[in-house]
Amino acid sequence: MKKPAPPRDKYFLRDLHQEIALYDRKISYLDKYVVFASPEDREEAANKLIAKRAPLEKAARELASSGVEYREEELPQSFRQVFDRERQVESQ
Repeated sequence: MKKPAPPRDKYFLRDLHQEIALYDRKISYLDKYVVFASPEDREEAANKLIAKRAPLEKAARELASSGVEYREEELPQSFRQVFDRERQVESQ
């Protein structure tokens, strides 16, 4: 018996946004506080986190563009910056 796929609703999108925000914080922490033996090691660790974050970002953007509702205050900080820039461009 197959397990049903999770519903792709506003709550799923909210959870995606929370997970993206977690990866943003991990990347920020990595850049500021973690000590590495070489710059290559730092880059490798950052790329691993970015690779894990990328499919989450893609899924969140697809859900938002397909009409799933979300609250602006629940967006990850990295999305809010882009959202604010897009809104400024539209108003000009």
